[in-house]
Amino acid sequence: MSAAHLGPIRAPIPLAVRQLVASKPWLTDLFVALLVQLAVSIPFVVERPPGESALDWLDYLTTTLTVVPLVWRRRAPVSVLLIVFAAHPLIVLTDGPGQPLPYTGLVCAYTVAAQSPPRVRQFTALGVLATVTPSSAFNGSSARELLFSLFVFCAAYAMGRLTDTRRAYAEALEERAAHLERAARIEAEQAAVRERARIAREMHDILSHAISLMIVQSEAGAAAVQAAPQRAEAAFDAISGTGRDAMTQLRRMLGLLREAEDPGQGREPQPSLAALPRLLDQVRAGGLKITYGTGGAPRALPLDMEAAAYRIVQEALTNVVKHATAEHVDVQVTFGAECLELTVLDDGRGPQGGGGHGLLGLRERAAAFAGEVSTGAGPGGKGFRVAVRLPFPARSEPTGTTHPSEPTGSTHPSDNLATGGVL
Repeated sequence: MSAAHLGPIRAPIPLAVRQLVASKPWLTDLFVALLVQLAVSIPFVVERPPGESALDWLDYLTTTLTVVPLVWRRRAPVSVLLIVFAAHPLIVLTDGPGQPLPYTGLVCAYTVAAQSPPRVRQFTALGVLATVTPSSAFNGSSARELLFSLFVFCAAYAMGRLTDTRRAYAEALEERAAHLERAARIEAEQAAVRERARIAREMHDILSHAISLMIVQSEAGAAAVQAAPQRAEAAFDAISGTGRDAMTQLRRMLGLLREAEDPGQGREPQPSLAALPRLLDQVRAGGLKITYGTGGAPRALPLDMEAAAYRIVQEALTNVVKHATAEHVDVQVTFGAECLELTVLDDGRGPQGGGGHGLLGLRERAAAFAGEVSTGAGPGGKGFRVAVRLPFPARSEPTGTTHPSEPTGSTHPSDNLATGGVL
């Protein structure tokens, strides 16, 4: 016969029954009392040995009096134990039937061990042991019977302690599971907050950079419409290109928010250092002259670190365009021995005091990689300089590849159609 025809070996307790027992524990106590009553009733239904007097209803009532207190065993375990032990002499005085096991006393000993505080159960255990010995001697029990009585009471006490230990262990597991669930929920909420902050910074950088360039390019184009139509047309083309690029990046950022609803949606990669020349071309289209230089041995960097480096340079250039009258900017990317160094230096009007979201965003991005940001006037007090150091990861090694850059000192041939600025 297959295992499928055997059926379940053990049927689980129905959920409704478990909930009822958990909500009304006195039902369990009543059930235990009925079982004990059934056990102590056995001598009344079996035939007694010849020579012994017949049992009557008084004997049965006396025996029942030792069982009834078990209904309250968990509400007052020590009191019930004392009542049961005090009622046993009544059975002896009325010449009641002997029992193969002290059922009520064992149940009480188990309950005290499982429910009472340590000091109470310890004193109770000593009291029970001190009572069992003279009681057995009074009933004329042999040494073997005395040892057996001591053994069963100790076993009942040990089972009670085991039950209490298992209950405490289960409660500890439940508490730990609840704690882990709360910690996971808090971590998820914090991760969501961090992700929202990251997306907000990304969108700020994208919009701030694109809008600043579009404003500069539109002003330059308007000024050149009559004097140099070709240059004006180039400026307007740059405006549309900048707008389209910003829209593409915004779609990618918003796609991150919709990814949970549509996991299969494609995503473009995060910007990296390889995209810096294209970024510089966008800024040059507004008329700002830029030189770009690189140095050191390139390393394979984490994608998020490269994206942060790109955004740092983008934010620095955005602030150059927005806040000062610079004509030239020098951008340097250097792979040092221990860190990536980014430098953006312009020849504008220099520090103006205070600091906006741009500087704060730069510091937040650098801090995410244990980096440092220093800002201030350029050499000789002219212009404004932003220098950022991002430590390499522990396992970052030189790749031996070439820089995704332009020759050092290169400039774009575009005329300076408009002015820029500094942070």
